[in-house]
Amino acid sequence: MRLIWDFIQNQILGMKWLYELIGSGLSALGADTSAAWVGCIRFFLYDVIKITVLLCFLIFLISYIQSYFPPERSRRILGRFRGLGANCIGALLGTVTPFCSCSSVPLFIGFTGAGLPLGVTFSFLISSPMVDLGSLLLLMSIFGVKIAVVYVAVGLVIAVIGGTVIEKLGMEKYVESFIRTSVGSDIDLPSLKKKERLAYAGENMISTLRKAFPYIIVGVGIGAVIHNWIPAEWVETVLGGNNPFGVILAVLIGVPMYADIFGAIPIAEALLGKGAPLGVVLSFMMAVTALSLPSLIMLRKAVKPKLIALFTAVCTAGIIIVGYFFNLIGSFII
Repeated sequence: MRLIWDFIQNQILGMKWLYELIGSGLSALGADTSAAWVGCIRFFLYDVIKITVLLCFLIFLISYIQSYFPPERSRRILGRFRGLGANCIGALLGTVTPFCSCSSVPLFIGFTGAGLPLGVTFSFLISSPMVDLGSLLLLMSIFGVKIAVVYVAVGLVIAVIGGTVIEKLGMEKYVESFIRTSVGSDIDLPSLKKKERLAYAGENMISTLRKAFPYIIVGVGIGAVIHNWIPAEWVETVLGGNNPFGVILAVLIGVPMYADIFGAIPIAEALLGKGAPLGVVLSFMMAVTALSLPSLIMLRKAVKPKLIALFTAVCTAGIIIVGYFFNLIGSFII
């Protein structure tokens, strides 16, 4: 079983054969694969192709699953639960929704306007961009099973705790009045046939890829530079375990770097490869995906500044705590 899993991990998910193939191709063209600029090109081509192929497959699969959970049906599912259980369901539902925070905000607004508890909708809003089934498999292809599972589990915990704190503090009055007075639709949605679901999945795959691909290019480009040009000593000095503020710095760097999880992963891969602690890497990915400035600007249309400040503070505190915790136990996971 170990050999079978290693094959899946390295050759199917990790596509190590592709890395070797690109290296052979560059060598055939007369390039010195030990040179930094050649390594940069090799890293870039390998990660872009690998992430794009996996992304297309995963988006198609998840979109097909998502076709069974349109917004109205999702609202009805969430409406059946109360308390902590409802927050858990809201966080889990976020794993089968769009991949970036700006895509999640409109659904958050719809759920809030439909009368769902505020804590549930915020649990959804936190988990949707941070954690999804696609990121789980892609993380497995790069970091391995342990880190992938840890990242998803921690993301869900932050989403549940964040939503619970916001609900317990009674922040409903800080939702804009036009959201609170809107009425959710009770119209039964027609069931789709298998052919229609496949068509929906294909369209969503193309649409999501168009949105995500620029971030993949930028993310892989940054990762390639870090991987081949930035000395490991620099990363160790700035973000390493000897810097007590490494996690906080990673969060501060991550917030303005708006990207989806697929654009953040190549940068995190390069940082981890250069010696950045696991907690710093996880904090960086979470900050990039959950606390992007564009999503906060969009969120301002639905909620007032005090609620945005609380949402940001809760997420930031949770991410920082998680970062320091995994800095301590990272050596046992990697």
